[in-house]
Amino acid sequence: MADIQEKLKEISGQIPQGVRLVAVSKFHPVEDVLEAYYAGQRLFGENRAQELIEKAPKLPDDIQWHFIGHLQRNKVRAIMPYVSMIESIDSVSLLQLVEKEAARINRTINVLLQLHVAQETTKSGFTIDEVLAAAEAGELNGYDHVNVCGVMAMATLTDDMEQAASEFDVVRRTFLTLKDGAFDESEWFNELSMGMSDDWQVAVNHGATLIRIGTAIFGPRPARKS
Repeated sequence: MADIQEKLKEISGQIPQGVRLVAVSKFHPVEDVLEAYYAGQRLFGENRAQELIEKAPKLPDDIQWHFIGHLQRNKVRAIMPYVSMIESIDSVSLLQLVEKEAARINRTINVLLQLHVAQETTKSGFTIDEVLAAAEAGELNGYDHVNVCGVMAMATLTDDMEQAASEFDVVRRTFLTLKDGAFDESEWFNELSMGMSDDWQVAVNHGATLIRIGTAIFGPRPARKS
C-alpha cells in the first residue's frame, strides 16, 4: 500500500503548477483510495456509475469525484449527489438531462464536453464538427444548473507520442475556438482534461489543466468482478 503513496508523490512532483491530478481509482478498492487520500490526494476519477455510488459513501466527504466514463442516461440521477464534475458529456441531450437532474436536487454541476479525436471508434464524444455546430446553434450555453468548464479527450491508445501530440493539439485548438467564441463571456470555461498514465507529459505540453492517471499510481487494474 505504501507503494501507492510513493508513486503518487513521484508523479505529483513532476506535475507543473496549474495542472491538477485526477487519480483514476476505477476497479480499485476503497482501501487503495484511502492510501492515496492519506497522501494528500483529494481528486479522484471513476468511470462506472455503480462503482462510484458504492464507493463514495464509504470514503471521506472532502473527496472530489470526477465521473470520467461513458455516462448512460439511466445512471445520471444516481451519480448526481456524489460528483463534483462530469467530464464525459458527449451529446447535447446528455447535457440537457444533467441540467434537469441537477435542477431537481438544487445543485449546480460542473461538466466538460468530451471530444472524440482518437482512432478507436469505441471511444465516445462529440466530433470536432459536432461540438462546433452545437456551439454555433447555442446548444451548449444558457444552463442554470450546469457550468460548462471546458473539454476532455483521450488520445489514441498508442506508443506513438507524435500521434498523441497531434491529437492533443486538435483538442487544444478546439478548446481555444470555443473559449474565444461560444464561451467568450464564461468565467468557468478554463479546463482542458487530457492525458493518462502513458501520455500525460505530452498532454501537459499541449495545455492540459487536468490529467487522469490510474495505472501509474494504483498499478494494474484488479480483475473485475462479474
